[in-house]
Amino acid sequence: MSAAVHVVVGQFMRLHPGEAARQMESAAPEQVASVLAAESPQTTARVLGYMQRDYAATILAAGGEKGVEHLVSGLDPAHAANLLARLPEETRSDLLGAVSTSLAREIKDILAYPPGTAGQIMDTRVAVFTRETSVRDALERIQRLRDRRISDLVIIDDEGAFSGVVRLQDVVGAAPDQQLAELKSPRVVSVHPMTSREEVVELLNKYHLSSLPVVDLQNHVVGIIRQVGLVEAAQADAIMDLQQMVGGSREERALSRPWVGVRSRLPWLNVNLVTAFLAASVVGLFEGTIARFTAVAVLLPVVAGQSGNTGAQALAVTMRGLALREFRVSQGFRVLVKELIVGLINGIAISIVTSIGVYIWSRNLGLAFVMFLAMIISMIAASGAGAIIPVVLVKLNRDPATASSIILTTVTDIVGFFTFLGLATLLAGMLAAS
Repeated sequence: MSAAVHVVVGQFMRLHPGEAARQMESAAPEQVASVLAAESPQTTARVLGYMQRDYAATILAAGGEKGVEHLVSGLDPAHAANLLARLPEETRSDLLGAVSTSLAREIKDILAYPPGTAGQIMDTRVAVFTRETSVRDALERIQRLRDRRISDLVIIDDEGAFSGVVRLQDVVGAAPDQQLAELKSPRVVSVHPMTSREEVVELLNKYHLSSLPVVDLQNHVVGIIRQVGLVEAAQADAIMDLQQMVGGSREERALSRPWVGVRSRLPWLNVNLVTAFLAASVVGLFEGTIARFTAVAVLLPVVAGQSGNTGAQALAVTMRGLALREFRVSQGFRVLVKELIVGLINGIAISIVTSIGVYIWSRNLGLAFVMFLAMIISMIAASGAGAIIPVVLVKLNRDPATASSIILTTVTDIVGFFTFLGLATLLAGMLAAS
């Protein structure tokens, strides 16, 4: 690469790191590692931060033992640990052996914590201030810590224990001689390294935090989860819940090895197969009705599909409410009543349209009436199931995201089939007379 081209590429990465990352993802990891090696650690860190995590991990591996120090030196230790954790253990050990002892120790400390805990997303490079530190001294120290993204100042007492935080905005607007103890936020929130990501997200939603100190059992500060870490934790928690709702695994990613997907999905697919046979057995109970009125078989997917969509809508709204703490489990009955009302109104509206369509198609008034009733009943039941399933799972101390959609599909299929075929059997006289 000529000197002029190098200058242009470097300027592009500094001004547009996100676009540079997207363009680089289509290139070979060895080439990208070579280009990044010529840039400053800060620019390299920004570009890696915009890349897909699995691809960024291959960049570190491609950099080898000679280039890994430069590639990770500008990253937060938590980010570096996250990338290295995606590599095979042997490769990870070789790379860690090539970086500085202090950085390797920080990364290993983070990797020692189980996945999905506060320890794995915290930044161990946290600056702490004593209660007696003046605003003037604090600002001077912050100016020397230009490589840290500080939004809150972490305060400790005389014994080194965590005492609270002071917002940087409050420090900037205070008198130079004021002590940080006078500006400390009245709300003292912290977590332990083993605190789950779900609890971290709950605190984020509850207190609208910009950072979250991490303390050990002696209440000494061991790290801090900065705003970007909190946002990523919330995103990861939501995405993992989405995966679990359809029987996926929290560990599986888009570029995971095929065996990871097979191992996580196959058990739930077998569960789904069993539930599908349960729904099929309901249909089998009404073989006579289906043989007598073949039009009923044609309309079965309409009932099942509409009730399934209705239930999925209710499930999504309820799951969102639980995730964002919009309601407590004790208020589950109110949510259920609300969804039943929504299901009733939507059911009536959809049933009118559906029955008109069925009558135009079949010229059978009895069949249209059966469809009208079945659609209302199944949509009400689906709305109720979508609301009650996650609430019941929470009461049973189970993760409400765990394959909720599979349970819901079973309920909606069985209720939909049984309602439609049962009504067709009871009102067989109307179907035959029309």
